[in-house]
Amino acid sequence: MNTAAVPDFRGTAVVVVNYGSSALLAEHLTRLTRDAPGLVTVVVDNLTTTAERARLQTLATAEGWYLVEPSGNLGFGAGVNAGVELAVEAGASRFVILNPDAELLPAAAAALFAACEADPSALVAPRILRPDGSLWFGGSDLYLDDGRIRSRRRRLATVPLHRIEPWLTGACLAIGLSLWREIGGFSDEYFLYWEDVDLSHKVVAAGGTLLVLDGVTAVHAEGGTQAVGQTSSGQAKSGLYYFYNIRNRLVFAALHLSERDEASWRRSTLAVSWEILLQGGRKQLLTNPSVVWTAVRAIRDGRRLAARIRAERASTH
Repeated sequence: MNTAAVPDFRGTAVVVVNYGSSALLAEHLTRLTRDAPGLVTVVVDNLTTTAERARLQTLATAEGWYLVEPSGNLGFGAGVNAGVELAVEAGASRFVILNPDAELLPAAAAALFAACEADPSALVAPRILRPDGSLWFGGSDLYLDDGRIRSRRRRLATVPLHRIEPWLTGACLAIGLSLWREIGGFSDEYFLYWEDVDLSHKVVAAGGTLLVLDGVTAVHAEGGTQAVGQTSSGQAKSGLYYFYNIRNRLVFAALHLSERDEASWRRSTLAVSWEILLQGGRKQLLTNPSVVWTAVRAIRDGRRLAARIRAERASTH
């Protein structure tokens, strides 16, 4: 007989942004919410089709989830912001942000919430595995000299620590309300990808800490919300992944870096964009050469947005 105490989830919430992923939510999210008494569940449905929304409405009613139904697609960051606001109204003061294609079990969620309670200044993440058991996330680093991203376990010893900025993935994050309010939640500049890098940057700038709980795990099939879930490393990624990762690198630089560092990032844009494309392997360049044009469009749009941001910053000084 299992006599272990059931964690008390009162005052906590899980916030998920849906985009055509009701089947994933039925498969993954229910494994958390059905065994987490007191947990507030908020799903933000970025509109895809009326049929998908109807399926999600049926699921949310059956499971007792709160549902936010914008008339269009807010993107990830703005969607999370809307979900957190509803969770606060429902009485939550600690939140787990979870992707539809990620699975977090109740004991792991309880550990994340406990870490936020113990240190209200901390942004907290678990180790995240792929479905094949390989490590997908154990902490990531942003290199300020060129805007490259590497995993924490592959940190370059030749780069000074003050030129490396750690960040935590938005696939599974926990945060308390006081810190969320202090940093203003997610920025709406990104739409998709890099908003978690931005959030981590704001936490550290506010004097907070980034914490990876190495003894706590979640499972994530990256890209599952785009029907191309990554069950192992080295698989081709979606056009959205390439476009927004390349574009938003330039947006982040314009928002947060010095003129000197931003100029350095711009000079390395072609090289870094090529490396981002190669994350999906070279074979895709033959089978789907349009990804190269996706990268070209991303660089063009990123440069335009960065120029607008620089102009806006200059006008306020």
